[in-house]
Amino acid sequence: MKGTSGDRSTPRVIAVTSGKGGVGKSHCVGSLAIALTKLGKRVVIMDADVGLANIDILFNVRPRYNIGHIISGEKELKEVMVTTKHGVKIIPGGSGFANLTQLSDGEKLNLLSEFETLADVADIVLVDTGAGISSNVLYFNAASDENIVIATREPTSITDAYALMKVLARDYGIRYFKLVINMVNSEKEAKSVYASLGGAMDRFLGNVVLEYYGYIPYDPQLQKAVLKRSTVFDYAPESPSATRIGALAIKVAESKIRPGSDGNIKFFMKRIFDAAR
Repeated sequence: MKGTSGDRSTPRVIAVTSGKGGVGKSHCVGSLAIALTKLGKRVVIMDADVGLANIDILFNVRPRYNIGHIISGEKELKEVMVTTKHGVKIIPGGSGFANLTQLSDGEKLNLLSEFETLADVADIVLVDTGAGISSNVLYFNAASDENIVIATREPTSITDAYALMKVLARDYGIRYFKLVINMVNSEKEAKSVYASLGGAMDRFLGNVVLEYYGYIPYDPQLQKAVLKRSTVFDYAPESPSATRIGALAIKVAESKIRPGSDGNIKFFMKRIFDAAR
């Protein structure tokens, strides 16, 4: 079936995003990628967090090149991607995405042609966006097939997550979001955060759907892993947070692309350029 996670010709592009920094977004992306590889999925992470790219630090890899070298035509995607010991491939972003609106036609063609090759190496592309509502964050969310929003129980995180989804719905027509609550004490607490956000969206955003997609508990082992510049899957694979991320990976792997999403990687950068216009 076209657009399912099992269709190797159409990798799913999933933006993982947040309304504010400090909610554990990048760690969620890295750990989720590892969990998905354990399920047999070929995973590529695109580090699109302009100015604060840190996926390479999380995996303890030192890329020589970044997306800017592809834009300039100096390198091909296969030369820029680095592969972790888990088999996860990373496209380092650096500052290469900083000025999408200023790319020449030739630079856009370089990106488009290179990204078509991702269909050969990926089942799932996880886009680690920046936080907030900067233009680049909005572009990458608008271009992706799915949008996972990470939030915590902090009032500022909830408020900023709502603001992000409001802008994406109003200005880019996104009508479906998946919410993961991080650093909570229980699922009851997570669902309380979801109810708060979902209620506000029902009242003020009309036909926008917010799906409760799971939670990751507050876990001292995860905090230690972060300090060790590691993922919790490497540092404490049996910990409560690793277990919940594993459950989230199963949900991602088994879900289907929603009707109306083309699910084709070769259109991903085209949609970004359209959004940037």
